[in-house]
Formats: sequence, structure tokens, C-alpha cells
Amino acid sequence: MTDDPEGVEDLDVLDVLHDEIPQAPRPATTPARGGDRRRRRFGAPWAWMVFIIGVLYFVIPLIATFQVSMKARPLFAAYANAISDPRFLSSLTYSFVVGVITVVLSIALIVPTAYWVRLRTPAFRPLVEFVTLLPFVIPPVVLVFGLIKTYKGPPLPFTNSEIGSTALLVFAYVVLSLPYMYRSVDSGMRTIDIRSLTEAAQSMGAGWFTILVRIILPNLRVALLSGAFLSLAIVIGEFTIAAYLVRPAFGPYLSLLGANKAYEPAAVTLISFGITWLAMIAIALVGRGSRSKITIGGAR
Repeated sequence: MTDDPEGVEDLDVLDVLHDEIPQAPRPATTPARGGDRRRRRFGAPWAWMVFIIGVLYFVIPLIATFQVSMKARPLFAAYANAISDPRFLSSLTYSFVVGVITVVLSIALIVPTAYWVRLRTPAFRPLVEFVTLLPFVIPPVVLVFGLIKTYKGPPLPFTNSEIGSTALLVFAYVVLSLPYMYRSVDSGMRTIDIRSLTEAAQSMGAGWFTILVRIILPNLRVALLSGAFLSLAIVIGEFTIAAYLVRPAFGPYLSLLGANKAYEPAAVTLISFGITWLAMIAIALVGRGSRSKITIGGAR
């Protein structure tokens, strides 16, 4: 084997160039700090502070209410007296039935309106939103006085009968639930493609009623449940309209109980709060897994 001086010179030149050319610094891989890992795992401290403050804001009044209810003797006597009172169950049932009727009428009114406005007349959407916000501006006492003044005599004497007064109460509750139900339905319609679903259904020969009942309503299940829960909570706890219409609702009963009893109102408050939370859990269970699923004619 013979030596190649030219090849040796080339290698020397390459070594010199390699030494003279500045090399790009390699990215430094620093291990994650223990504090950063713990912060990512458990969240920021300020978030936990806000969460703890919120929990205390809701839990402390409940604990105080429970302590007041437990002052009755014997133990749990306030709860036993509240449940054994026939007016408790009757007023709660009355408000619940009125609330269910209110939810059904609200859905029948809001869903077609919101669907048609979003599909055909989007220019009228600000006007519809303004109308649905009017219950926030008009106090319930003004609303009920207007209803009584309008419907106390001919041609529509609603206040002259029990059924008429209950119907008037339902209509008033439908008005009160407009902001909550419309916002829930409108938010639910934003998550689905209304136009594509409508065109697909019409291409298969479906009419407007079929589109609303079998396509739009199933896809709005979570939104409708949220609006229904808010409306039902408003109906059960409402006092002004039911009191002025002299209806045996739960709100006036709770106010009357607080004026005549010492410990039973606290027990009834906690019972109604528990019923509310059970309704929330039921809504969460029913609406679980229904997001991001499009339903057409019962198929997914």
C-alpha cells in the first residue's frame, strides 16, 4: 500500500476548517423543576384559592341553616314536622306540575322561534334577544299587576276561576323563563349545523314538523335540559306572582311557614336545596355523552 500525500493534505484542510467554523450550540436539556411539575399536576395556587372561596360561600350558609334546623327537639323534629305537613307536599307538587307545564310551553314557543330566526331571518335575531331580555327589566310585581288588570274581567276573565288563575300563573312563568330558555336553546343551536341538517332532511322528504321533532329537538337535548332546570328552579322558588294570584305554590308556603314557625323553614329550605341538587344530577346523567353527536331520525 502506497501513501497518498494529496489525501492526507485534504484531511488536514478539513480538520482545520472544522476547527475554525463555529458550531451551533446544542439545545440545553434542563430537567423540569419539581415545583413546575407539582404546579401542573395540582393547578395554580390562585385557582385553588378561588375554588375554596366559592365552596365556602355556598357551604357556610348551608351549615348555618342546618344548625338552625337541628335546634328543634327532639332531634330532626323540624324535618319530621315539615314532611308531615300536608301543605308541604301539596304546594311542592303544585309548583312542580306548574313548572313542568311551563317548561313544555316554553320549549314549544322558543325552539321553533329560535330555529326559524337562525335559519331564515337572522336579521331579526337582535330584536328577538331584546324581547327575551324584557323579563329582566320588568319586575314581577309589575307583570302580575298588569296580568290581573288585563284578565280580571270580560272577555277573558282568567282570575274568576281556579283553572284560569293557574293558567295565568303558567303564562307569567313562561314569560319569566324566556331569557334562560332562549339562551340555552340558542347556544345549543350554535353547536350544530342547522342549515345542513334541514337541507338533508328536506331532501329525504321530511316536513317542518318532522324536522323540528325528530332532528332539531334530539340534538338540543343538553341545551333543553339546562333551560328546563333553570325554569323549574325559578318556578319552584318564585313568590311574588303566585302570592298575588293567590295560588297554593311552594314559594308562598315557604314564606308563610317562616312567619309562623321557628325551625321548620330551615328544614324545608334544605329539603328544597337537596331536591334541586338531585335535579342537577339527573340532568347531568341524562345529558352525559350526548355532546358532539348528531341525530337524524333517531340514528346517529
